[in-house]
Parts: sequence; C-alpha cells; structure tokens
Amino acid sequence: MSETTVRRNRTSPAVPRVPAAGPQPVTAVLGPLGLFTVLLGAALPLIDFFIVNVALPAIDADLAAGPALLELVVAGYGVTYAVLLVLGGRLGDTAGRRRLFLIGMAAFGLTSLACGLAPTAWTLVGARVAQGAAAALMLPQVLATIQATTQGPRRARAMSLYGATAGLSMVAGQILGGVLVAADVAGSGWRAVFLVNVPVVILGLVLAVRAVPATRSDRPASLDVPGTLLLAVTLTSLLLPLTEGRSAGWPLWTWVSLTVFPFAAVAFYLTERRADRLGRTPLVPPSLLRLDSLRRGLVMIVPFSIGFSGFMFVIAVVLQQGLHMGPVQAGLALVPMALAFFAASLAGPRLVGRFGSRVVTAGGVLQAVGIATLLVTVRSDWSGLGLAEIAPGVAVAGLGQGLQLPVLMRMMLSDVPADRAGVGGGVMVTTQQSALALGVATLGSLFLALSPSTGVRDALVVTLLVQLGLIVLTALLSLRLPRVLR
Repeated sequence: MSETTVRRNRTSPAVPRVPAAGPQPVTAVLGPLGLFTVLLGAALPLIDFFIVNVALPAIDADLAAGPALLELVVAGYGVTYAVLLVLGGRLGDTAGRRRLFLIGMAAFGLTSLACGLAPTAWTLVGARVAQGAAAALMLPQVLATIQATTQGPRRARAMSLYGATAGLSMVAGQILGGVLVAADVAGSGWRAVFLVNVPVVILGLVLAVRAVPATRSDRPASLDVPGTLLLAVTLTSLLLPLTEGRSAGWPLWTWVSLTVFPFAAVAFYLTERRADRLGRTPLVPPSLLRLDSLRRGLVMIVPFSIGFSGFMFVIAVVLQQGLHMGPVQAGLALVPMALAFFAASLAGPRLVGRFGSRVVTAGGVLQAVGIATLLVTVRSDWSGLGLAEIAPGVAVAGLGQGLQLPVLMRMMLSDVPADRAGVGGGVMVTTQQSALALGVATLGSLFLALSPSTGVRDALVVTLLVQLGLIVLTALLSLRLPRVLR
C-alpha cells in the first residue's frame, strides 16, 4: 500500500492522512519454524535487559565497578537500544528484514561474547553499548516480518505469541540470571549470563537462514538523517541523566541534559511533521500516530512498562541485599510470576474474542490485587519473608500482566499498513524500551535513595505504592479502548 500524497493549497495547511489498513497481500508465508526463530530473536534483547539485575553484585565484586559504572552497565545497553530501534526498523524496510535480522543476531552474539570476556568494568560498559545497538538492528525485523508474512487469525495468533514472549522474557531473564550466576559454570561466574547467548545465537542464525522468509517494504524510504539525530538527542538527554544522575551525585551535565530534553523533543516533532506534510517519509511519521489503536496503546504501554521494569529491578535488590537471598533464590521468587504470565498469555486470545478490550482492564485489576497483596505481606511479615510468602502476590500480578501486555502489543500494530510495518514496530518497541529504562531510572532511584534513611522495607513499600498508582492509571486508560479488538 503506497503512502497517500497530500495536496496543499494557499489557504489551508495540509493534513497528513494514514492509508486505510485493509488486508495486505502476503507474498511470503512465515511457517511455525520461522515464527519460532523470530520469537527467539525477540526474546534475546529483553532477556539481556533484565538478566544483569541479579548479576550486578557479582560484577561489582569481580570488576570493582562501583555504583555509577554498574548503572552504566544497565543504562548503556538500554539507552542505545531505545535510541536506535526506529532506525533499525527503517533499515530493515529498506535493505531487507531477514538480512538485517541475520546481521543484528550475529552482532548480538559477538557483542555478548565481548561482554562475557570483558576484563574491566569500562570494557563491559562499551560492550553493552554495542550489544544494545545490535539488539536494535535485530528486534524491529521480528514485528515487521510477522506483519508482512501473516494475515487474519494467523497474524493475531503470532502477535499474541510475540506479546507473550516479550513479557515472559522480561521475567525469565532474572530467573535465568540467578541460576547462571549461582551455577558458576566452569568458573565463569557472572560472565555466563552473557556467554549463554553465543550458542543460542548460532542456533538462531542456522534456523533463520532456513525458515525466515525474505521481505522488504514495497516502497523503501530514504534515511531521515535529521529525524534520526534529533530522536537520539531527545532520548539520550532524558534517559542518560535519569539513570546515571543519582549514582554520580547529580553533576552539572545531568541538569544541562535534562534542560535540553524538551527542546530536542519539540524540534524532533516539528521536523517530523514538516517532512510528513511535504510527502517525505520521516523516521517517525506523525500521521502514523493518527491510528487510534497505535496511539492509545502507546499511551498505555508507558505506565505499564515503567512500573514493570521498576519492580523487577527493585525486587532483585530487595531479595539479595535486603533479605540476603542467593541469586538462585532471588530468581526462583519470580517463577510464580512467569508461570502465571505464560498461562494468561495462552488464554488471552480466547478471552479477547469473548470479552474484547475488557480483558485488559481485568488484567490491570488483577495486577493491582497482586501488588497490593505483596505490599500487605511486606508490611506485616518482613522478618519472615521468604519464597512462599512472596509467591501469591507475584503470581496474581503476573496473571494480570499476562492479560495486558500481549493484547496491547497485538492491538497496537493491528492497523499499521504492511509497508510501514518496520517503522510501526520500531515506534512501539522504542516506546516500550524507553519506558522500561525510565522505570529502572525512576522507581529504582527512588528505592535506592530512600533505603539508606528509611530502611529496605519502607523503601520497598513506597516503591510498591508508586507502582500501584501506575497500574491504576493503566487500568483506567484501558476503559477508553474500543470494546472489540481485532
């Protein structure tokens, strides 16, 4: 489907229009093995965003990193990943999605190897930045390939599986990280959380060559250099000072960077809107955001992801440093959440067919109940808090999350035209990834700032109350979704 050319006259400005999203012709079909392969590619970047949470104490002990560099190990990956995702989608639309998927996956394997072999903390930070860039090349091709090679019920099922994979990967990352650190395979310690990617990437490359069809946009657009640079400045000026500011003591550069953010954001929007009106293809077409399903989903994914990632970071710190659990126990504490999320993800498509968007609202209510249960447990039985006491709260929260995230992701891309699949997926994942990074930066910093003065328990209570507010906001926003979801 080609982009609509906008007519303009002297008396009224042009109003960009989004092409109608009818059935798209599918020239290549994504089979079960191909779907498994691209979902494997979707899982790796999200697992690696969370897998380091339980490995940070071991990294600090081995490399003498210190708080500032430890946060850069997390932020360097997350910020680079978020900044380059939309560009990765555009490059896939232009150069071919399978080609970029293969290049991105190979680069992800090499940079994971570099992380695992890093001799110093600064070397690890540099390798994590490169790993984030590789992930940004790989991940957008997953969504674009699904959009371009499936239709109707097959696309709905594939998108539901993508959402399930994304959510499960975020929880499984911390579980896997705890197991690998404790296992100390061949004396590798924390390095195993990165080295484990290498054989997985080799398998993924072999499968991708055999099973992932080659697709690209029918009308590939040229690179939007001003938009790319302005998006990079916008996201970096917000995410980097928020993630590094607390541990660095809020030096002058953090305040200068935060001051730059609103100006960069406005300049980015105006530049993209002008390009859209002139009939060019900007990096993030404002006309794409006129799609109601995408726009409303993006608004909801922000508070959901901030609360989710903030919780995952804080709970890892609480379990290991506050409750003095080992990495395996800290990982096992989240198993009920992972199992409940997976079960809800499988049931989600049937429930949506029967109850529509109210499934998302019900998921928000369940997640709120789970976090409230955990909050009451923490306040009433802190000294006796263990895996059994944590399990009910995290299980119910996971059930609620599983009813929200896969449905939201499926809905957001349901109306995106096939020739904009790469940029549409890039916009969605960039928003999600930026919110995940914000969650660690805001809720994580709040917890770490409060815990020295109030104690770990009270700092956790405050953090859970903030997350509860974000969950309530997400549930209220879900009431504005159309009742019937495609």
